[in-house]
Amino acid sequence: MGKTRKIATSLLAASMVFSLAACSGGKSSESASPSPSDSAKPSESAAASTAPAANADEPGWKSDTSPITFDWYLNFSWFPNKWGVDKTSQYITKKTGVSVNFIVPAGNENEKLNTMIASGKLPDFITLGWWEDAVKKMVEGKLVLPLNELAKEYDPYFFKVTDPAKMGWYTQADGNVYGYPNSSSSADDYKKYGENFTSNQTFVVRKDMYEAIGSPDMSTPEGFLNALKAAKEKFPDVDGQPLIPLALHEFKDTGNDSLEGYLQNFLAIPQEKDGKLYDRRTDPEYIKWLKVFRQANQDGLLSKDIFIDKRAQMEEKIAQGRYFAMLYQRTDFANQNISLYQKDPNKVYIAVDGPKNSNGDQPTLAGPGISGWTVTLISKDVKDKKRAIEFLSYLISEEGNKDLYLGEKGVSYDTIDGKDQFKPEVLELLNKDRSAFDKEYGSSLTFWMMQDTNMILQWAPPSVEPSKQMEDWTKGKSISMAQFDNINPTGSSEEGVAANKIAQLWGKALPKLLMSKSDADFDTIWTKFLKDADSAGQAKVDVYRQAAYEANLKKLEAAK
Repeated sequence: MGKTRKIATSLLAASMVFSLAACSGGKSSESASPSPSDSAKPSESAAASTAPAANADEPGWKSDTSPITFDWYLNFSWFPNKWGVDKTSQYITKKTGVSVNFIVPAGNENEKLNTMIASGKLPDFITLGWWEDAVKKMVEGKLVLPLNELAKEYDPYFFKVTDPAKMGWYTQADGNVYGYPNSSSSADDYKKYGENFTSNQTFVVRKDMYEAIGSPDMSTPEGFLNALKAAKEKFPDVDGQPLIPLALHEFKDTGNDSLEGYLQNFLAIPQEKDGKLYDRRTDPEYIKWLKVFRQANQDGLLSKDIFIDKRAQMEEKIAQGRYFAMLYQRTDFANQNISLYQKDPNKVYIAVDGPKNSNGDQPTLAGPGISGWTVTLISKDVKDKKRAIEFLSYLISEEGNKDLYLGEKGVSYDTIDGKDQFKPEVLELLNKDRSAFDKEYGSSLTFWMMQDTNMILQWAPPSVEPSKQMEDWTKGKSISMAQFDNINPTGSSEEGVAANKIAQLWGKALPKLLMSKSDADFDTIWTKFLKDADSAGQAKVDVYRQAAYEANLKKLEAAK
């Protein structure tokens, strides 16, 4: 139940990749229109390139490197970068002939995407979270093309560079694959890299404040509340502004990531019992800890800001060091944490043990999964089918991943001591100022749309502080949750409508639970939510989810 989590990445890739992807504070202005770029020429029409690749073992893109510009929609309002500004994207355009015009929503992502879907016309490429309802809408509405069919007709090299397990995972009922993931890890990847996999999910504190109050144990309800109180009393202000004792992910109309999957994972609440899905929201440990947060609010330890702030405001406050503790995705504030570390290593945020269940069990955090983080689809309106699938094949391939990670040889990397790696001055900028690095070099997967977080480990430099401490803390606590991915009903089906209504009910109930005046009031609100959810069709949703979960288990078994 609840919103699906964001997917974690592995090892250093998380800090190096997502420190831009998840953490850049800048906002791109929204493109005026998702229609093809002015730079696209009539000769770049869908019919212009029809000859299939002569050899399935050869990259199809090499057959045509004439200039073409694709419009690429990213369903992430925080993405700040533009293609062609930095040396890496310039190099890729010089090499492949492809330029990219990114279209990024200026405000609410879902509103922008739903408007485009309703219009029936989409940009050439679309990248969004695999869990988004819009994926199903685009597939069912026949607004996107089957990648396997495009590959058969125009670029069989696609099948050489894609992972059969991931293709199988994303195969739809009609036998087609419409989207391919980034940051995806299969069962084989777990065998190869699993012991070093990390999670994005962390509980962090400001190091100097935490140590000043005695580095208390915050894993119990009493220790958690006492630490928040002690921090507020000892540090009422931060540079003249009030301290905010606790930060959470932003509240949205369907809930809050921190108080759903993150908290449940920290409490090691199982997602299934004896083969049957378990509604983690009904677990006594979860209810107990939600009441801890309710008590924190009653005690004046939950600032009103956390109920209304969006990501941009939160990033600003993190950069100011105004939060004492955060139950938060670590890569979402990597840039800000690097800046804090540069100014004073003692004022940095570090991961510590957060909420635990009554047994004190270690968290079971979301590690990499086969679903990945985002999926990328090709629109039926794509201006050149052949060039589009060829470019996607290139980005998925080891060559494309290397180009996007290391950039151009002699510019951002060289072969040093027998290994292809960033030049020293480039690595120094990467570790000190990610935003400046992105604009100057654009490598280290500034453009993360098709990143393979396992493949790039061969080029990744060792992790450095302050990211390393948080990554290391999650090692050994991160597990695959692939069997629970993509099991929530979406779209206009009966179950999909019911699930959406229940999610909206939860989004309204959650802040009310935290702001309730007593545990008794909490119980009243909670009981009403459960009753409303039942009326909205909870039973139908549960049946759907169980069937989808069982289908996932079969898919995963087949992919081994």
